Amino acid sequence: MTRTDTPPSWDERTQLATFLDYARATARDKCEGVSAEDAVKAPLPDSPLMTLCGLISHLRWVEYFWFQVVFLGEEDEGPWTDEDPDREMRIAVDVPLAQLLDEYEEQSARYRDLVAGHDLDAEAKRANRDGRHVNLRWIILHLVEETARHNGHLDILRELADGRTGS
Repeated sequence: MTRTDTPPSWDERTQLATFLDYARATARDKCEGVSAEDAVKAPLPDSPLMTLCGLISHLRWVEYFWFQVVFLGEEDEGPWTDEDPDREMRIAVDVPLAQLLDEYEEQSARYRDLVAGHDLDAEAKRANRDGRHVNLRWIILHLVEETARHNGHLDILRELADGRTGS
């Protein structure tokens, strides 16, 4: 997929979907060509879960949570537990980065279809953490924000790993 933040049309849905896809593609680009060893390094001593693999896994599971659990109301089958709420980042170091990226892309394709098939004003089946029912528009905006924020983390990790910047 070509990475662009310019939508093919100017309606709201296309703009939101384009920005989310752009943020997703940026996350993938930050990982391009990284060694298997560098993909699991946690160079920040006070952040042992902050790895390229951990962040890609986190982004995948964050989308799962918001689209499937909150919006669709499905049972939460994420990898986290009450005892280990960040487990998706911890277990990611045992999965090759290429596999994590493939799983993220496969899931992203399903969520593109979900976004295309629902009204942006459609209310989530489950309440947000603050007890309110957000709509699909809010979820997409939240995921753009979340992914963009973590792209900054991926950028730092990549530069610390092998000096690569930009992308």
